[in-house]
Amino acid sequence: MGHIEYTKKMTADPEALWAVVGNPHTWGDWFSIHDRWMEEPPAALAVGNKLVAKVVMLGMANKFEWNVVAVEAPNTLTLTASGMAGVKVEFSFDIAAAGDGSELSIKGDFEGALIKGALGKAVEKDGLKQLEKSLEALDALAAK
Repeated sequence: MGHIEYTKKMTADPEALWAVVGNPHTWGDWFSIHDRWMEEPPAALAVGNKLVAKVVMLGMANKFEWNVVAVEAPNTLTLTASGMAGVKVEFSFDIAAAGDGSELSIKGDFEGALIKGALGKAVEKDGLKQLEKSLEALDALAAK
């Protein structure tokens, strides 16, 4: 199993961040592992929504079927997904007010037959790099 966590002070306030995180149509603009939607996503996220996307990590594409398991606008979004080769993931986004901006914490867990040993460590390293890149893009987009 792989695990990543990253917390960042954001310039955008929680509502501005949520307007981007909670809108799957923006994910291609900031969520660096997201390549494209394979099925049209809903305009707004609700518990029970299913979203089918092509994601790319370590240069490898996978089809993820995301499931929305928790939504508490503008603070919390939790998604689980299953992909090819038995890959399973869970991502949680937690947004809190912090001064005139916010603090965003993202946690991700990955498991599956392929995510063990050296490859598991590579997924963690790449995942952390992708989170850093994603949060920079998210903050810039939400601050507009």
